[in-house]
Amino acid sequence: MRAGAIVAGALACLLAVSPAVASAKGSAAAENEIGRCIRQAAKGRVWLEKTLWGLRRQEAGWLGAEIANTNGTHDLGPLQINSWWVPRIARLVERPEHQVRHWLRHDACFNAEAARWIFLSGLQATGDYWKAVGVYHSPTGWRQRAYAAKVANHMRRQYGAAAFSQHIRSDSR
Repeated sequence: MRAGAIVAGALACLLAVSPAVASAKGSAAAENEIGRCIRQAAKGRVWLEKTLWGLRRQEAGWLGAEIANTNGTHDLGPLQINSWWVPRIARLVERPEHQVRHWLRHDACFNAEAARWIFLSGLQATGDYWKAVGVYHSPTGWRQRAYAAKVANHMRRQYGAAAFSQHIRSDSR
């Protein structure tokens, strides 16, 4: 899978260059770092940056976050990557799961790249932008629709009508 290989490469590159940032919840420095990492993960694609910001606003995580879910999983870091993804990401980057879990919690750029990969994987699998937004959150249809509506509201609040003015692309370049 071309997209998976590209994202695996990007995640692997982060291992060498991304600083391990662990700042206080909601601190200005942490928020600036998260923003920088979201912009970096979007790789110049305005539609993807808006999407990642919508996910970020909905998830409302922070560096160091590990929030328990009722199903035994945990949501990790700023974009609240579900721990269900840890084994898959660990295989992609060829690193131990405990290390990936730590990076998802404490490294804003690793977390944003993982969010990008999860969203783009959903987009590639479904071919539908809003379904992929929903898949980021849940495998259940009604939960996907509710989540996508919440993300759309965050995007509309942040970007106004311009949130949806650029053509949303279905490729993962």
